[in-house]
Amino acid sequence: MSFSYYQLATQSNTRVLHQLSHLIDQAVDYCAERKIDEQVLLQARLFPDMFPLVRQIQLVSDMTKSCCSRLTGAQPPSYPDTETTFAQLKERIAKTLAYIETVKEADFADCEKREVILPWRQDKPMRADVFLQYHAQLATQPRRIRHCQVMPIHQYPAAFGCVQAL
Repeated sequence: MSFSYYQLATQSNTRVLHQLSHLIDQAVDYCAERKIDEQVLLQARLFPDMFPLVRQIQLVSDMTKSCCSRLTGAQPPSYPDTETTFAQLKERIAKTLAYIETVKEADFADCEKREVILPWRQDKPMRADVFLQYHAQLATQPRRIRHCQVMPIHQYPAAFGCVQAL
């Protein structure tokens, strides 16, 4: 089974962003139940040299909208990285999802022939590595939330979309 760039850039990313939004809901509930300041989780890092959770979510949003935009030959919308709460991060995810919905399959016509060179990655076309970067960013989010004991261990595989939660 083959996938089109449209499916990879829009449909799979839409599902992933919805899952990330659900993880944020779990984190909000966790903080409320245990009376933990949400900044503790928002600033959580798996390792000292990693970005905090808030920045990781901003990057997932940026990569998603940039991927869709650049593969269709459009300029990506700019969202300032000013979010400091889970509610603001959910709004950013909702904005990103709304943007993705505006992109049509016809917009991806001939995108495999379009060379997209990013200013900071002059050595590689974007298509070669954007999906790997995006999914690497995304893969850390459930781990980070699990690391903070937000979700029960039996829900952890479902956070990746592998299986349904029990």
